Amino acid sequence: MDARSVSHSDRHNRLWLRVGKVAGIRTEEGAIIATITAVAPGARLGEVRQTYARAESFPPVARAYTEVSQVVRETGLLKRAQWFYALVGTALVLAFGGAITGFILLGDSWFQLLIAAALGIIFTQVSFLAHEAAHRQILASGPANDRLGRFLAAGVVGISLSWWNNKHNRHHANPNRVGKDPDIEIDTISFIEEDAAKAKGLHALITRKQGWFFFPLLTLEGANLHFLGMKHLLSRGEVKGRWIELSLIVARFTLYLTPIFLFLPIGMAFAFLGVQLAVFGLYMGASFAPNHKGMPIIAADAKIDFFSKQVRTSRNIRGGWWATTLMGGLNYQVEHHLFPSMARPYLSKAREIVIEQCRTRDVPYTETSLIQSYAIVIDYLNRVGLAARDPFDCPMVNRFRNA
Repeated sequence: MDARSVSHSDRHNRLWLRVGKVAGIRTEEGAIIATITAVAPGARLGEVRQTYARAESFPPVARAYTEVSQVVRETGLLKRAQWFYALVGTALVLAFGGAITGFILLGDSWFQLLIAAALGIIFTQVSFLAHEAAHRQILASGPANDRLGRFLAAGVVGISLSWWNNKHNRHHANPNRVGKDPDIEIDTISFIEEDAAKAKGLHALITRKQGWFFFPLLTLEGANLHFLGMKHLLSRGEVKGRWIELSLIVARFTLYLTPIFLFLPIGMAFAFLGVQLAVFGLYMGASFAPNHKGMPIIAADAKIDFFSKQVRTSRNIRGGWWATTLMGGLNYQVEHHLFPSMARPYLSKAREIVIEQCRTRDVPYTETSLIQSYAIVIDYLNRVGLAARDPFDCPMVNRFRNA
């Protein structure tokens, strides 16, 4: 019998049967349907024209999300995991204590840059917790999660939770959709061809090779996150929790910067801050970049069901527990987009349920290694960047060359 003709009840039962069998197994390589075609090394790309996925590109998948969410709820995967987050929080407090102790013991030494790098990693791990609190994954009530997320983001990391929520919620609602996902809007890097074609001068030169510049530019992302958060908080529009966040951020930077510039020589202090921000930005960007970059871009007017929209535009990273620890659960991006409030420990179990639903519905489920995902991101950005006109091209010469 054709899988598409199976009744809702039969599909629900099949998913339940799979839940009892899949614990601890891995998907066969043949079951993962890749959506990116790699360009062979040394191959020359001709004129590139980006095409967007439209409604007809994705066959309708009626009730797919309803079915899979019902199984997830009945399996208990939407419950809180406060014990897990208590352990993570304790580990981070100990990590901060170790970094502070190292800072005091090292004194006036260039080995302080190792402490700065460690703090960049620790702040990123705290950002993962703030992200999870913003999605209401940690505590039982929404307001309690909001308070925790605001303290972690503004008071510990120094970025605005209000700005993050505004941007991130729009991304979750419309991942990779032109004109609606802020994560594919131009910001030095162009993620769609139309933006790349508008680049001029030095920007165009960077855009044409932007895939190779992407990860080096992420070392500036830490400072950019602080800047964008403050810009949002100081804007004229209505901002939720404006004064609370401003107070927390000012207190955070005061407590953080005072000992750095008080106990270290001025040059070393700036180097310390630079290394910490560079590691923080690179780690944050390298954790979020594999999730959607290089996946299908959806046209602004396309009407696509929720399940297809979230699954087809997201990419998982293989690796199990170490990838989950390294990326704060972002390695299960498909499941995170389908169930944003799901606690980190349950994402791996939800993965098996979602994979089975994708097999039944013939929906591509993309999963790859971390290194391969970076290669895909670089290749995709370079292909988009080809739309940028070479600033050293002569229009007259090109006209005769193409005649």
